[in-house]
Amino acid sequence: MYKYRDIWHIAYPILISLMMQTLINVTDTAYMGRVGEIELGATALVSVYYLTIYMAVFGFSVGAQIFIGRRNGEGKYDKIGNIVVQGVLFLLGVAALLVLLSKWLSPHLLSAIVSSANIYDACIDYLDWRIWGLLFSAVSVMFRAFFVGITRTGVLIWNSIILTLSNVVFNYIFVFGAFGIPAMGIAGAALGSVLAEALAMLQFVVYALAKVDLKRYGLSGRIHFSPSIIQGILSLSVWTMIQNFLTHAVWFVFFLAIEHLGEEQLAITNIVRSGSSLIFMPIIAFASTASTLVSNAMGASRANDVAQILRRCITMGYAVIVPIIIVIAFIPQTYMSIFTDNATILAGSVMSVYVMLGFNLIAVPACILFHAVSGTGNTRLALGMEIVATIFYALAIYGIIFYLRADVAVCWSVEYVYWTTMLVCSWLYFKYGKWRNNKL
Repeated sequence: MYKYRDIWHIAYPILISLMMQTLINVTDTAYMGRVGEIELGATALVSVYYLTIYMAVFGFSVGAQIFIGRRNGEGKYDKIGNIVVQGVLFLLGVAALLVLLSKWLSPHLLSAIVSSANIYDACIDYLDWRIWGLLFSAVSVMFRAFFVGITRTGVLIWNSIILTLSNVVFNYIFVFGAFGIPAMGIAGAALGSVLAEALAMLQFVVYALAKVDLKRYGLSGRIHFSPSIIQGILSLSVWTMIQNFLTHAVWFVFFLAIEHLGEEQLAITNIVRSGSSLIFMPIIAFASTASTLVSNAMGASRANDVAQILRRCITMGYAVIVPIIIVIAFIPQTYMSIFTDNATILAGSVMSVYVMLGFNLIAVPACILFHAVSGTGNTRLALGMEIVATIFYALAIYGIIFYLRADVAVCWSVEYVYWTTMLVCSWLYFKYGKWRNNKL
């Protein structure tokens, strides 16, 4: 049975990794907050648009991670390497296709849905560079799935440090101009992020070659493309790919709706989103840990351990985020000043911060239970839950933002609708669903 220290041993490297990766968007936001209101607002919109595309790549790795965790729990270590190799080959092809499609379609799509010409121009400047990061992410997400799936998560810390520090340095060089390189503004933030992702990918590869027992995990053989393995992974991961796409697609709709309220409202929403992402990372870390521990437990025929794993992950999630929420509640403007020095935007963000802090309390059990649904292998049902929550979320966006055109703080209340729906659906699954004998 997994004890609290066992869960923490797996979760804290994931937590640090996710927080460091989140700092890429936070860094972009912080830099753009010093460049201008247009760039600050555009970063919010286009970064979520990029994440929506990225989820097609990341969603596949989530399914692969579940397979890796199950094989690790079964002790079939030599079967893991082929999952990783085939995943990398497949995702590189998917990423290349998505880059080409984005170059062709994104300008037409964004011009049709973004109301501000200034915001549109800034979005295209950012996306023209940022989209190339998919090629490096395709490799990195599979290595991350491998290390999380075998519960060897310590490498994620160093990877994330490299990713974050290089992003800060590259952003400084390309956004403001340094060492003879001209200032690129918002395009420089995108280029800096891409170069940081390239370095992080290289660290994963070098570490695996130097520190991993390649023979044990079946990674030392000849590389070849195996459609049957891809098909097997896709039978599980296609649902997580669609599910993750839907999650971020509707989130993009939220930011698009805010953009129609005005450029200042979009800028406020961007810094609140950045503030929320730093709080949300511990939740995602424990959710990812819960998913891989559930997958490992079921692979080892220990389904009876699942309930205790979930309770302990939820307890630890609250133990980490509640103190953070209390501190931020007392100093909301000071916290938001990390992302901008604009006094008007800071003052307008306070009420939105309080709304944001509240829904994160619901997200702790909701996110952990939902990720654990996929950990049991039932990714198709997880997609169904996502669709239900997305429908309610979209209706709330229409009613509160498009129809009522409410204050930006009230607009953030749509997150309560999403997470409450997700919590109820996931709890019902573990309470009444037939998940104990799921086979992969």
